[in-house]
Amino acid sequence: MSKQLQRNLKKQVSPYEGPDLKSSITQLITTFIPFLLLWFLAYQSLSISYFITLPITILAAFFLVRMFIIFHDCCHYSFFKNRTANKVVGTITGIFTLFPFSQWQHDHSIHHATSGNLDKRGTGDIWVLTVDEYLAQPLWGKIKYRLYRNPFIMFGLGPIYQFLIKNRFNKPGARRPERINTYLTNVAIVVLIALFCWLLGTVPFLLVQVPIFLISGSIGIWLFYVQHTFEDSYYEKNDEWEYVMAAVEGSSFYKLPKFLQWLSGNIGYHHVHHLSPRVPNYKLEEAHNNTQPLQHVPTITLSTSLKSLKFRLWDTQAKKFVGFNQLSKLQK
Repeated sequence: MSKQLQRNLKKQVSPYEGPDLKSSITQLITTFIPFLLLWFLAYQSLSISYFITLPITILAAFFLVRMFIIFHDCCHYSFFKNRTANKVVGTITGIFTLFPFSQWQHDHSIHHATSGNLDKRGTGDIWVLTVDEYLAQPLWGKIKYRLYRNPFIMFGLGPIYQFLIKNRFNKPGARRPERINTYLTNVAIVVLIALFCWLLGTVPFLLVQVPIFLISGSIGIWLFYVQHTFEDSYYEKNDEWEYVMAAVEGSSFYKLPKFLQWLSGNIGYHHVHHLSPRVPNYKLEEAHNNTQPLQHVPTITLSTSLKSLKFRLWDTQAKKFVGFNQLSKLQK
């Protein structure tokens, strides 16, 4: 893709940048109210049967994912025109989703600026090794990487580590506002948990909140994983790396059924989001549909996305993801 075509593509998407206050308020209402109602229904159902509670928590978990997308847009200052409003709503939704606003905003900005850049991996992304890098690892390095890429660890233990542990601490060198925001988020989370345990009882609270947390966390990590881990993705060395190419070829169009698309805040249109993070989630579909070159981006569905579970390493020669089972063939 030439430089001129890349500039034209960004120009075609630019009309969809910027929030619409009515749409943002509507999304807040249609996310928070259903989530709180489902949480209350799940708690009430404990007195009947936990087999009724669990399906309710699954649906509530999807609304928590939708809440995270609002948090995500606030981090890009694309949910409201006012930066303070983005910070306030972002911090509140961050408390619900266990993400400190300023810390994650910093890491996620780096992810956008370096996604698909082989020389700038390591911040805000999923750990990816090339075939050559993996083969050069010592035994313990290979074991660690295989454990990390194991689906049961990535989507099972991953949310526990990322949300409950990693998000609670600031990185060395973090700026003072970022540190304060993390402390504020941590204190608010502890106060809310303590309050609900006191009002409802510790066991009932955990019976409702734990499945919501685990399910929403697994869904969130899965979405982030599959949006950048598909066979013909995009990875280049820094001198060959192009932002627009990384956006449209290294970010998938995850074509979901309409209801799941709505629950996930249209984040399946991830190529549009990476092309222009200033497009709020409720305009992503419109931007995709009305921008002709975006009709030909890598597209995956629920069924085809399952293939991404076998993609573990980036083959710099073939420029595609491969599995561990292909290593012997590649070595030859």
